[in-house]
Amino acid sequence: MNQKVSVVVPIYMVEQYLSRCVESILEQTYTNLEIILVNDGSPDHCGTIAEDYAISDNRVKVFHKENGGLSDARNYGIQYVTGEYTLFVDSDDWLDRKMIEELVRVSVDYQAEVVQSAFYYAYHDHLLFDNGVYNQQASPVVLDNKSLMYELVRNNMVKNFAWGKLYKTKLIKDIPFKKGVLFEDVFWAHQVMQRVQTFVCLNKPYYFYLQRDDSIVATYSTRNLDIIKGLKERHIFIEKYYGNLIDESFKMLLKTNLIHYNILLINRGKDKRGLYRKEIHLYIKDNFTNFMKAVDNDKDLKKQLVLFRIHPYVNVFFLVIKRLLRRIKVIPQPSGLQRMDIKRI
Repeated sequence: MNQKVSVVVPIYMVEQYLSRCVESILEQTYTNLEIILVNDGSPDHCGTIAEDYAISDNRVKVFHKENGGLSDARNYGIQYVTGEYTLFVDSDDWLDRKMIEELVRVSVDYQAEVVQSAFYYAYHDHLLFDNGVYNQQASPVVLDNKSLMYELVRNNMVKNFAWGKLYKTKLIKDIPFKKGVLFEDVFWAHQVMQRVQTFVCLNKPYYFYLQRDDSIVATYSTRNLDIIKGLKERHIFIEKYYGNLIDESFKMLLKTNLIHYNILLINRGKDKRGLYRKEIHLYIKDNFTNFMKAVDNDKDLKKQLVLFRIHPYVNVFFLVIKRLLRRIKVIPQPSGLQRMDIKRI
């Protein structure tokens, strides 16, 4: 088990996080690594920090380019990959020191083209782990292509994130990330997973996914609506290749559209004329029959859809009341996230 692993790290404006990220890769128990740091025109000291690591460890390769965004930086890095495996790491995240060793071992043992690690949502003083989805005591979950695509569309066990997964390089080498969009992984993941025959999901978390302090409402822009574009693009793909997943795809589209409508409503300054809300409203109205069929077994989402059809504000009022009832413990909180003090990890 000595296959080379290429780790691609796009870098932009992360000088306060970069050392933690790179050192977590250098300290891996699996040492046959090629670490590709792509400085995406970062105006801070990231380029200098990266070069210092290249001087101190010959496994590190640094490339500097004009700013083109995360997709462009990943695509740039992939062209220099020489490893049998590729791992993407975002430059503000970090890894458990055994992560790569475990992912390679599992890939070899199960002959898997992709292995995904569970992960922590990492805050400055604590971690959150989704034990509603992952059970740390459980064995790895092995998925064939049909089950994999189902889980990917649901975005539950199998996440759309490019990071946190070990890929056979030949699987992804000719599938570029779409440039100029946010949520680029949503445009990319289904194209990759269509090629996968064996996918393994580890229940143990090895990846630390940094959560910034800024709230989504405060940092929201209409570019966030790219995720809806990505899901619509994926839906066309699902209709063509995975007809049995059309309802699941419609369900995810509905959830995402409702979420973004509500955020736009809260953040009306970003949608002053209400054009984006009108677009979402019209899309849900035009696809109401398909959505109703898709949520037939989901009482909560079905209720939201019906209320939204009456008037979007009626659904918002329902969600506010529901949140208040949870706060005063009239109805239970949804199960899932377990909090852990960072000092104990």
